[in-house]
Amino acid sequence: MGNKAFFVDFYGTIVHEDGEVIKKITDIIYKTGRDADPSEVDAFWWKDFQTMFMNSFGETFETQRNLEEKSLVHTLEHFGSDADAKELSNMMFAHWIKPPIFEDSKEFFEKTPLPVFIVSNIDTADILQAIAYHDLHPAGLFTSEDARSYKPRKELFELALKSIGLSPDEVIHIGDSVSSDIQGATKVGISALWLNRFGKDIPKGVQCITNLIEAFRYL
Repeated sequence: MGNKAFFVDFYGTIVHEDGEVIKKITDIIYKTGRDADPSEVDAFWWKDFQTMFMNSFGETFETQRNLEEKSLVHTLEHFGSDADAKELSNMMFAHWIKPPIFEDSKEFFEKTPLPVFIVSNIDTADILQAIAYHDLHPAGLFTSEDARSYKPRKELFELALKSIGLSPDEVIHIGDSVSSDIQGATKVGISALWLNRFGKDIPKGVQCITNLIEAFRYL
């Protein structure tokens, strides 16, 4: 039928992920808790968050802010840290609302021949602040809060398609996560492009671009 829209992930795709602030928080927990390697703190925190994240949908859905704060509480308790979970969570979300933007992102929005719809796992209020902060003008925004479900589950993609009245074969999804973006979009029949900015190994069968402008070649 031909492509009529881009779906685009936001954090890690349009703007930078939270790697630096995660390192700072991990270091605080390491320094204020019992003896443990920082990598142990990071691994425990990530696993705890992911477990809750993957089980958060429908009636059990919780926002990223809630899940992040809960996982921080669990991590602080596990490592005997007296740091404040709310303060650490606020550090993280200070990044989410004013994240650094990738150099090609503004050009992508300015030159795109198709409407761009942002499809993101982050909470609606936070991503709206980030979009306004960078003066971006997507054709629409769909978040996990709208669908009460997180990528790679299919509900968020299905909601976006239904809302704009397009079929899966009329959309290309772009994202930096193979597990969340590529597998999630593929589940509903959307063609997906993996944005591999940092030269990682390319999984078999995955279409790869190294910057957003390259996506125009697939139209």
